[in-house]
Amino acid sequence: MSELNIGLIGAGRMGAFHGETITDRIPQANLYAIADPMLGAAEKLAQQLNKNSKAYTAPLDLINDENVEAVVIASPARTHASNVLAAIRQGKAVFCEKPMAVNMEKADEIVQALEKSNTLMQVGFNRRFEKGYNAAHEEVKAGYIGTPQLLKSITRDPKLNGAESIPEWTIFLETLIHDFDALRYLNPGAKPVEVYAAADALVRPDLKKSGLLDTAVVTIKFDNGALATAEANFQAVYGYDVRAEVFGSEGMMTAGGIRESSMTRYNKQGISYDTSRYDQNLLFDAYVDELRSFTDCVLNNKTPYATAEDARWALKIALASIESVQNDRPVKIENYALI
Repeated sequence: MSELNIGLIGAGRMGAFHGETITDRIPQANLYAIADPMLGAAEKLAQQLNKNSKAYTAPLDLINDENVEAVVIASPARTHASNVLAAIRQGKAVFCEKPMAVNMEKADEIVQALEKSNTLMQVGFNRRFEKGYNAAHEEVKAGYIGTPQLLKSITRDPKLNGAESIPEWTIFLETLIHDFDALRYLNPGAKPVEVYAAADALVRPDLKKSGLLDTAVVTIKFDNGALATAEANFQAVYGYDVRAEVFGSEGMMTAGGIRESSMTRYNKQGISYDTSRYDQNLLFDAYVDELRSFTDCVLNNKTPYATAEDARWALKIALASIESVQNDRPVKIENYALI
């Protein structure tokens, strides 16, 4: 197999970016087909990409196409698990945007299906592919900062859009899920054992009764003694802010940032620089590299860098965080036992 025929499910914002990456940035990949339930959306994206890709409205039709060798899932979060399972059962390699699932039953079902199959799955935890996060992971793993003691991961979106239509618990299941994985990634080999979470609607307090939570902080205890915090807010007026920190017995590592570029401005107003306002700008290389890595894993039978097992651990932390908010108490991770 010298070129991988990929079927893309989802022609929205993230799907369009992945489609462009498959078409223009990965020579070994071919965007063979696109599926989106919205009438005409798949055809429109194919035209935008100047590709003669097959267009489907039903994701299952794309998955069942015998010429599709791998599936990239960028559909709405609540549809991920069903699309993943359908693809695995057809023996297709799967790349799925986070979250892999929104409940443990489906997450367990996916892991079990993979164990019985002869295929692979990668989850879109793109911070593992960001150069700073990757370098920090390798140095922590090598022991350069001693034993990790304190960790921090931050996600602050630049603007809260469409607040009225945001599903309940999104801040944990779709936003902080990145931070939960990042904290595990930056504390290699350690397992989370307990969480305590607090959340509120501070950006849009008028929507709290409707179930919106736009601000959250989660404290996580790990079995190696490290204490970690993950925080998220849906409106940082200064830009898109994604950062992490690992403090250890012999030093500290930081990763991520907010800058648009390395340019710093010096003038009579002082010192300043431009900030990124969009995830696909701030993490452009990471988004591309995760799909490039996925293609390489499929073509050369390698183990993905972000697995279904990683996704299941992140989901366990998310679900424990939700329970913690509901009951205002710490929650043991073992309550969400892995099979």
